[in-house]
Amino acid sequence: MNKYLDIAPEVQEALASGRPVVALESTIISHGMPYPQNVETALRVEQTIRDGGAVPATIAIISGRLKAGLSHEEIEHLGRKGREVAKASRRDLPVLVARGADGATTVTTTMIIAAMAGIKVFATGGIGGVHRGAETTMDISADLEELAHTPVMVICAGAKSILDLGLTLEYLETKGVPVIGYGTDELPAFYTRRSGFKVDYRIDTPEELAAAFRAELEMGLGGGMLVTNPIPEEYSMDPDRIDAAIEQALKEASEQGIHGKDTTPFLLARIKDITGGDSLASNIQLVLNNARLAAATARCLTA
Repeated sequence: MNKYLDIAPEVQEALASGRPVVALESTIISHGMPYPQNVETALRVEQTIRDGGAVPATIAIISGRLKAGLSHEEIEHLGRKGREVAKASRRDLPVLVARGADGATTVTTTMIIAAMAGIKVFATGGIGGVHRGAETTMDISADLEELAHTPVMVICAGAKSILDLGLTLEYLETKGVPVIGYGTDELPAFYTRRSGFKVDYRIDTPEELAAAFRAELEMGLGGGMLVTNPIPEEYSMDPDRIDAAIEQALKEASEQGIHGKDTTPFLLARIKDITGGDSLASNIQLVLNNARLAAATARCLTA
């Protein structure tokens, strides 16, 4: 086992006995929502995983240790510190570990630590991707590179609709990452169920998701698999309303010189404010929906 990695006893026992485990990120705790909703949501998502017959493993860096599975106290710690906690991507891990610092894991670093621990399924909200205007800024999320070579299934509600979804799909195709629509032929756009872009394959059951990922692992292809699970219909936001909020938030980010890793937290916070909190409510529901599918898929993968 990696000497920098701590696996929580419950998670270690589940992995050793072949029981299903689902990884969860921690950026949603520190950067995705205000306190105390962030802690409440994190614990609710963990309980959803348990109710689905799997063991949750929320992932973070605590005092320089890579953690696969957090205690309630550690989740509370991240929630209270909020954006004081570093948002940790792949490039940040060596320095945070060497300094004994805390870090909230993105999709990228959650995949890295999950793979170290032997966890194959990961539930999140939405992945990063190619940002709008990337042809001049070169702002492309490290999530896409991680999906290309780290063997973890990522279950999400699509790419965040603040991104250029068409270019994000093109990038994933170039990197050989299969993009699966769960019960849909169309890429979900996080807050909304439709984007106008087609996924590679539609799959309608957790059993088939597990079978496809098992085949990928057994062939030794080396990369991950992206499963896009649409937000439940009753929580889906009006596309015109959310697009208008995104455009306003993007304009403000440009005017204020927001860039790099600060971009997504800024945009999500502004979209929440512009929509009167409706986007946050949708965000919580889509994460819970993804957790349910991840637990079911992890059960099938270990059956």
